[in-house]
Amino acid sequence: MLVRDRMTQNLIVVHSDTSFEDALQLLREKKIRRLPVVDKNGALIGIVVEKDLLYASPSPATSLSVFEVHYLLSKLQVKDVMTKRVITVGEDCPLEEAARIMVDHKIGSLPIMREKQVVGIITETDIFKVMAEALGGRAKGVRVVLRVPNQKGVLASLAGKIAEVGGNIISLAVFLSSDAQHREITLKAQDVDRESLVKAIEKTGAQITDVREINAEYQPQLFSSK
Repeated sequence: MLVRDRMTQNLIVVHSDTSFEDALQLLREKKIRRLPVVDKNGALIGIVVEKDLLYASPSPATSLSVFEVHYLLSKLQVKDVMTKRVITVGEDCPLEEAARIMVDHKIGSLPIMREKQVVGIITETDIFKVMAEALGGRAKGVRVVLRVPNQKGVLASLAGKIAEVGGNIISLAVFLSSDAQHREITLKAQDVDRESLVKAIEKTGAQITDVREINAEYQPQLFSSK
């Protein structure tokens, strides 16, 4: 999967002379957190994120009057707060590489470029959605976490044994383990009961560390200190 498959294409952009207040209002109206900044030809020249605008806002403890604050903000433009050095990727960047770049550089989004034109944007929310899909989020089934040797043929053996008992693997993800000799696998299978699935997996020599039946979506719990 490449970033072009999951990027937001209908971008909302601003120009360097867009006012601070207009940019902030646009973020709130569209319920977004980032605005690519382009020149009159549509070429990317920067990016402004919500926190840039919030940091530029006067503190609630300011001694300025409401009128003074409004006057100062009315003079502020996007070019005064935008980030000019923007990390970007091309449309053919693998999605996992885009995620790695975002982690390495501690950023929450990547503008997607076609030469000098920005044609889309990928955000951490997009990455989370793909991760939820890869792990079978929302899908019912038997979820198993196991530890396997980092050897050739392990996945083929695992899939074969699950197929023998009629199981259908609907999601499978491989993660690094605490040592280089092993890998952690999370999979979810349907059309097979828990007991049969566990017995099939155990025949491969894999170490099961967690198994549970997922019959409904997990519901978040609301905590409030009030």
